[in-house]
Amino acid sequence: MSKPQATLVTGGSSGIGRAICEALLAQGRTVVNLDYKLPDWSHPKLANFQADLTRADATRERAAQIANEFDIVALVNNAGATRPGTIDSQTAEDLAYVNALTLQATLLLTQAFLPALRACGQGRVVNMASRAALGKTERIAYSAAKAGLVGMTRTLAMELGGDGITVNAIAPGPIATELFRQSNPEGAPRTQRILDSIVVKRMGTPDDVARAALFFLSPDNGFVTGQVLYVCGGTTLGLAPV
Repeated sequence: MSKPQATLVTGGSSGIGRAICEALLAQGRTVVNLDYKLPDWSHPKLANFQADLTRADATRERAAQIANEFDIVALVNNAGATRPGTIDSQTAEDLAYVNALTLQATLLLTQAFLPALRACGQGRVVNMASRAALGKTERIAYSAAKAGLVGMTRTLAMELGGDGITVNAIAPGPIATELFRQSNPEGAPRTQRILDSIVVKRMGTPDDVARAALFFLSPDNGFVTGQVLYVCGGTTLGLAPV
């Protein structure tokens, strides 16, 4: 018996990941959410799995279980953590944690689902980078990991394009999520500077990012790969390369 085809989203229980899951579900797709916590919401076509994606063994084990139940034909590597800190306070443990969640998990999950991604002939991988990859104070570990993810995205696109698999990255700017609020307290001068830098004069929403993800995940968009799309309200103008 053939397995159902599905799109897997990491960190889909809340925030941007949840918005992407809901947008995919609204299209009638089967969605697998892989997160360290189970969501407080449900849908008939949503399957949930738990794992600590910073642990290689746990990531491989859960990925194997998912691959046994579903053919993952699209993958959204969305889970992330900031671990803020300046060069005076950032620790090696912070760097290792953020790299494990951002880079190691992306590598292991892409490897785990490659058979189904290749077999479908139009596999899709979307990696969640960040505007911080261009440089952001107090984000030593985070900006380094997200910049590394952009490099991984471009290399994967080159290696997998011949299999019909596209690999692209989304780089959100200021998005109104719980993660943003934790790192940027309301009323703090730093937070106000971020708000003042937004060209379109509003914070982004998780739905703004989800709509970008839908573009990259569409079977119709097989001629776009290795790209980084800044969903940032214009905050990267003058910073991002053309």
